[in-house]
Amino acid sequence: MGAGHDHQGAVSNAAHRHRGRLWAAFGLLTALMVVEAVAAFATGSLALLSDAGHMFTDVLGIGMALAAITATRRAAADPQRTFGLYRLEVLAALANAVLLCGVALYVLVEAVRRFGDAPQVLAGPMLVVAVAGLLANLVAFALLRPGAQESINLRGAYLEVLGDLLGSLGVIAAALLIALTGWWWADPVVAIAIGVFILPRTWRLGRAAVRILVQAAPDHLQVTAVHDRLAAVPGVAEVHDLHVWTLTSGMEVASAHLTMAPGAEVGTVLRAARVALHEDFRIDHATLQVEPGASEGACGSIEW
Repeated sequence: MGAGHDHQGAVSNAAHRHRGRLWAAFGLLTALMVVEAVAAFATGSLALLSDAGHMFTDVLGIGMALAAITATRRAAADPQRTFGLYRLEVLAALANAVLLCGVALYVLVEAVRRFGDAPQVLAGPMLVVAVAGLLANLVAFALLRPGAQESINLRGAYLEVLGDLLGSLGVIAAALLIALTGWWWADPVVAIAIGVFILPRTWRLGRAAVRILVQAAPDHLQVTAVHDRLAAVPGVAEVHDLHVWTLTSGMEVASAHLTMAPGAEVGTVLRAARVALHEDFRIDHATLQVEPGASEGACGSIEW
């Protein structure tokens, strides 16, 4: 016997709610990325080029988020995809992290090379484009912030825009230093700072995506606590084969076998167990198999 929920209706609701904001940020950052890339080659600025490269991952990341939302909604109608395509959102976030890491490493290597031969940089145009980049990132930051805590994919795009915002400030500082003092080293120094800023955030995003993909229990949830809470449900004699994992952003899932105490009523036990999971752990998607006491120990653990 079991109890569960239909997962299809909750497909990426957080990301779907903020789809309009994603499209707005996507269009704005795409336009600015082109401007920054052209200006970087025109001015010879590595800092501006690194910011444009980082913005490229912003655009690509938001584009993947939008594609994941669209694909997931369509997959909900396919009976063969019993969980829809929830994991597309997580895969997009992981790809985003890998791309960010690649950009950061390229910027660091190129910046070190420039210390041996710092080229001339046109500070005036560099400053103008950096200010435009700062304004665009502020708008994109405001657009993405509401959904950053609800969706791992939106969080990835949000972190990238945050990095770009700080990167734009760095490029502005470098342009001012070059214009006022002629200190050409400011350009590779700022480029290195942007690269160093990107890497730890990339690691955290990638780690979060991998934890979901390997179906590890969520960081904020102790599996032993879930076990003990289910074991405390009236009518439950024993809990085994308990699994808790994250399906996609904001959707924790659990499955467990509950051995019933003599005289316990199945419907009552199931309702109490589901209420306990919801109220104590915010787990709304659970599959619970209720077994009579005579079957205790009959279910083996997963072994391959």
